[in-house]
Amino acid sequence: MSKIEVDAIDKQSGSTLTLGGSGTAVTLASGATQTGFGRTGTVDWQTGSIKTATFTAANGEGYFANTTAGGFTMNLPASPSAGDIVSVKDYAYTFGSNNLTIGRNGSSIGGAATDNPIVSTNGAALTFIFVDGTKGWLVINESTDTTQALNPTYITATGGTITTSGNFKIHTFTGPGTFTVCSVGNASGSNTVSYLVVAGGGSNGNSYGAGGGAGGYREGKASSDCYTASPLNASSGPTFNLPVSAQGYPITVGGGGAARSGGGVGNVGNNSIFSTITSAGGGYGGNESNPGGNGGSGGGSGNSNPNSPTGGTGNTPPVSPAQGTNGETSPLTNAAGGGGGASEAGGTNGAGGYGGDGAQTAITGAAVFYAGGGGGYSNVISDVRPGGDGGGGGGPGPAGGPWDGVANTGGGSSYSNPSPNNHSGGSGIVVIRYKFQT
Repeated sequence: MSKIEVDAIDKQSGSTLTLGGSGTAVTLASGATQTGFGRTGTVDWQTGSIKTATFTAANGEGYFANTTAGGFTMNLPASPSAGDIVSVKDYAYTFGSNNLTIGRNGSSIGGAATDNPIVSTNGAALTFIFVDGTKGWLVINESTDTTQALNPTYITATGGTITTSGNFKIHTFTGPGTFTVCSVGNASGSNTVSYLVVAGGGSNGNSYGAGGGAGGYREGKASSDCYTASPLNASSGPTFNLPVSAQGYPITVGGGGAARSGGGVGNVGNNSIFSTITSAGGGYGGNESNPGGNGGSGGGSGNSNPNSPTGGTGNTPPVSPAQGTNGETSPLTNAAGGGGGASEAGGTNGAGGYGGDGAQTAITGAAVFYAGGGGGYSNVISDVRPGGDGGGGGGPGPAGGPWDGVANTGGGSSYSNPSPNNHSGGSGIVVIRYKFQT
């Protein structure tokens, strides 16, 4: 076969320029470049430069990525133009254990501009073509769908009582334990969790005693989740789309404040903790002329005669969204305020204050109220003051109790009349939820 080297051509016939003939190879001279010939949907494979660490791809090139020593990132070209093309191939068939991350580098992939996809299939080979500013880079291979091509993977974990609701797993902790993440998925599957963290409720005061405050209520619903969350759900900020890594997360479930033995104010509830989320125990209920205690929700104030004390301050320490409300100030002489709840402060109604309502969420698969405040002392025996919806002592039900905060709801306890007047706050709960399949 003959070969023609072209150093320069300045002749043409009409509008057609012909190089070489049938069976002839045309080669540019050393140092020469070509433009305007276009691409045919292929790349130049860089066989002499196997990639083993994070790098930025160039238009028109294909790469063999070796993740044997650990996963890394291939950044797509910055400021791409329509028709730009990049390919990558798993060199050592290790993407399954040591993933390759595709860095968007400022552009969208399949129209998504929030996550960097992860390639986690051994032997995967992907070709990316930049189409336009709407879809950005699209994957051209066996699948026409970017998400499928990048193989969704999901969180796997152990700990607590595990149930399922549709495509979601739910880990419920009613006592201390460990949420152990065995492996982390990717953005196409799941790599963040939804959570509910409720602290223990405070206990009521004795002798004209006020209701205990509800334990702090904190909830975050991941953007991939589908349950009906409470209005207190964190929909932005650092507690939204809470990420997890492959490790053990100790779980603390706060106990309710113990019933007061003898006269005096109640006892505070205990904190509940998961990862970076801490919910504060409920404030204690006041007694006689004593104010309510501060906490996740504040405890109610005691008998207003003679000092008119105030209810305790909720959302202490402060977080956003607020984890609870203030306790109720005593409404009348010889009466006491209700404890604050997650979503509503204790309300008054004549002699004595009702407990504040809690918040309702379906994170466990069923709609449940949590973190209701306890009811305060009433000077009318037949006119009891129940706690608010959500586990507050007494609940919304008929007279006669139960006056303790309901276990694993974080409810504050209510003062009961007649005696015995001393009751304990309800323990808290921690619920963690994530997608495990499609």
